Amino acid sequence: MQCPKCNSPMEPVELLSSLSQRCTQCKGLWLTMGENRLLKAEAERVDIGDAQVGEHYNHIDRIKCPVCFDRQLVRMVDAQQPHIWFESCSNCFGRFYDAGEFRDYAEHTLRDFFLDLDAPERV
Repeated sequence: MQCPKCNSPMEPVELLSSLSQRCTQCKGLWLTMGENRLLKAEAERVDIGDAQVGEHYNHIDRIKCPVCFDRQLVRMVDAQQPHIWFESCSNCFGRFYDAGEFRDYAEHTLRDFFLDLDAPERV
């Protein structure tokens, strides 16, 4: 599997019975349907990438699903934390989180509250 953001090889994340993959270069995460809930408690161990690198790659949003290949991923905004943007496949329901995004998604803090107040509105 190739990373949909930087086109580097992905490697399996060996945790629980996870089918998730992590990019060897940018450290973005591909999570299969429902794994975001399954792995949320393990976010620190799963999302080991540099959040600043993730911010750089977060601007790349026209990417294809690494599983379905011919499907464009859709940019999504987490309803609880609107400053978090991730990409999702409308066919297999997998999700791509840039480095640092999944850790942020897993922990909703007072800092997140203030980030959300300042998050740009989505149309």
